[in-house]
Amino acid sequence: MNETPYQLLSGPPPGASEAELIDWISGLENLKCRAEALQAEAAVRLDEATRKRHTEAGVPARKLGDGVASQIALARRVSPAKGAKLLSLAKILITEMPHTFALMKAGLFSQWQATILARETACLSLEDRQVIDYELCATGPDSKTPKVVTMGLRHLENAAKKLAITLDQASVVARAANAEKDRRVSVRPAPDTMTWLGAMLPVKDGLAVFAALDQAAKTAQAAGDPRTRGQVMADTLVNRVTGRQAGAKPKIEVKIVMTADSLTNNADQPAMVEGYGPVPATWAREKLTDAEVFVRRLLTDPAGKLITMESKARKAPDGLAEFITTRDVGICRTNGCDAPIRNIDHIIRHADGGETAADNLQGLCERCNQAKESLGWQTRPEPDGSITTITPTGHTYTSLPPESWRPDPPPISPGEIRNVLIGHALAA
Repeated sequence: MNETPYQLLSGPPPGASEAELIDWISGLENLKCRAEALQAEAAVRLDEATRKRHTEAGVPARKLGDGVASQIALARRVSPAKGAKLLSLAKILITEMPHTFALMKAGLFSQWQATILARETACLSLEDRQVIDYELCATGPDSKTPKVVTMGLRHLENAAKKLAITLDQASVVARAANAEKDRRVSVRPAPDTMTWLGAMLPVKDGLAVFAALDQAAKTAQAAGDPRTRGQVMADTLVNRVTGRQAGAKPKIEVKIVMTADSLTNNADQPAMVEGYGPVPATWAREKLTDAEVFVRRLLTDPAGKLITMESKARKAPDGLAEFITTRDVGICRTNGCDAPIRNIDHIIRHADGGETAADNLQGLCERCNQAKESLGWQTRPEPDGSITTITPTGHTYTSLPPESWRPDPPPISPGEIRNVLIGHALAA
C-alpha cells in the first residue's frame, strides 16, 4: 500500500477486499509506531527548551525541567507517572538506543516493544546497552529487516535478557537482588464489585505462595469440596491472610459513603467504596450486614455538592483533609491521573492569599503537587467546583468536579427514547 498518512486516517474505502483491509490495518499500525516515535522526539525537544528557559530564569539546577513530564501527561491524556515514564523512555531512545528508535520511525517497532528493551537493559552500562541495541535492532548491510520485528513480546524480552546476562552478569544479578526492595501488595478495581489483589514478590516467595494455595485446592477437591480450584485458592488466601474462619465476619473498616435515602432503602443511588469506586446501593446495604464496617455520614446540598468546611490554618486539619479526600473520591484531581491522593493542596497558593477552605483545596498525588509548583504553572477554582490549570505553554485544562454525590436524573422512558431516535432519523 502506498497511501499517505492522511489517506490512511480517512479509513478504507467502501467495498475494500479482505486483503485490502489487512493492508489498511497493517498500514495504520505502522503509522501508530511512527507517531509514537515523533511524540518521543517532541518530548525530548520540549524538555530541552524548558531546561533552557529555566536556566535563563535562574531556576536551581535540581529543579531544571520540573513540570515537563506533567505537561506531556496532560497533552497525551495519561497520568503524570506515565508521562514521566514516556519522557524517560524518549530520552533513552534518542540518546542511547538509536537503532531501536530508527525502527520506530520506520513504523516497524512499537513504543511498548521499545519499552521492553529499555527496561531489560536499564542495569547495563551505556556501552553494553548500545551493543544490545545494535545486535537486536540494527538493519543489516543488505537492508534486511531485523528479526526482532517479528518476535513476540516474551521472545523479545528473553532475547534482551540473554544478551544482558552475557554482557554483564554481575549487574543483572545485582539488579535482581536490589529488586527485592520493591516487593509490595496492590489492589485495583475489577468489574462487578470485584478487585484484583496483586503482590510483587521475589520468585521463590511468589511460587511458594502459589504452591501452598494450589495444594489447599487439591486437598479440598480430593475431599469432595464442590468449589472450583480457583475459588478454593481465593478463599484460602483470604482466610489465611485475615485470620478468619469460614463463615465468620471479618473485623475490618471499610469506608462506604452513601446518601441517607440509599442507606434506608428508599433510593438506589450508587454508593462509593473508598479505594474502589461506585457500587450498587443494594450491594452496599447487603455488605454492611456482612462485616463490622464504620459508616460515615456526609451531608450534601440539593445539587449533590458536599457541604464546605473552612480553617484558618495553612495546613488543612485532619477533618478537613479527610473531607477533601472523600469529596475527590480518593483520586488525584489532575486530568488523566489515577494515583491516590497524598497531598491536600491549595488551588490558589496560601502564599498568594488562598484560603484553607474546601472551595480552595484539592486532593493531589505527590507528583502533581510538585509539578504545579514549577515555574509558570497557574491554577484557579471555578464556581461550579471545577479547577482550571494553565501550563507554562499557555495550554488550559479543566478538571471537572466528581459527580459521585450528584442526584441521579430521572430515567428516560422507552417512549422518550423512541421519540429521540425518530427525531434523529428525520434530521438525517
